[in-house]
Amino acid sequence: MSEFLFCLNTSTIRPTPLLEKIAVAGQAGYSAIEPWNDEVTAYLEQGGSMGELKRALDGAGLKVVSVIALHGWITAEGSEYARVLEDCKRRMDQAVELGSPYIVASPPQQVVDLRRASERFAELLAIGTGIGVLPSMEFLGFVDGVKNVSSAWAIASGTGDPRATVVADVFHMVRGGGSVDDLLQLPGDRLACFHINDLPHEPDPLTQKDEDRVMVGDGIADLPRVIANLRTIGYRGPLSLELFNRGLWSQDPLAVVQRGLDRIRALVGA
Repeated sequence: MSEFLFCLNTSTIRPTPLLEKIAVAGQAGYSAIEPWNDEVTAYLEQGGSMGELKRALDGAGLKVVSVIALHGWITAEGSEYARVLEDCKRRMDQAVELGSPYIVASPPQQVVDLRRASERFAELLAIGTGIGVLPSMEFLGFVDGVKNVSSAWAIASGTGDPRATVVADVFHMVRGGGSVDDLLQLPGDRLACFHINDLPHEPDPLTQKDEDRVMVGDGIADLPRVIANLRTIGYRGPLSLELFNRGLWSQDPLAVVQRGLDRIRALVGA
């Protein structure tokens, strides 16, 4: 048994229908899955039901460990903030129905005041606590503000809430100008989920986009050091394979997720 939980982020095989994503993740041998709110909403709007999704998850032997994502909550004001919070509550409700303990809270594109962001994140945590799911602070390497471990951790820890966590990602650590050693800033129990992927040699890593990500082991990231750092901080949570690579999207989804899981298992020695 690995100390990590092997998870599939559904963006890795994005064009595949949601029920099929669940089926192939279970067939490949994953223990968990990380879906996106927008695909769950689309599935429901097309006539699906939460009951069907939960039966599919149970049948595949999968737990939902995180759902993606909450948007707009740092910068919205007035009536727009009220609208954003209603949307966040709807997304949180979906996460709870799927049994997820966490939901990702995404940052905006622009630079933000980290103290103000902490105040807003504390509000999200209070709302989530009432609903039954905890928001987790994400950083994005290609935005101007919350683009590294330290800024996301400043927001989470700034709440003073011991339940406040962050989500980290190989691609975003490098893309944001940091390194995989930035993980050493975090206590392992304050990292809710870890997104694993790799970066190609070209273009320059500091200019790459989400879709440039490549399969684990096919790029330049020091992934053995990533795993060593996760072990050093005592992280024992999900390793969620998250890619947006159109080349992979065009391949057989089962083959893609199986290759990803095989690479992750080899990396951690499982």
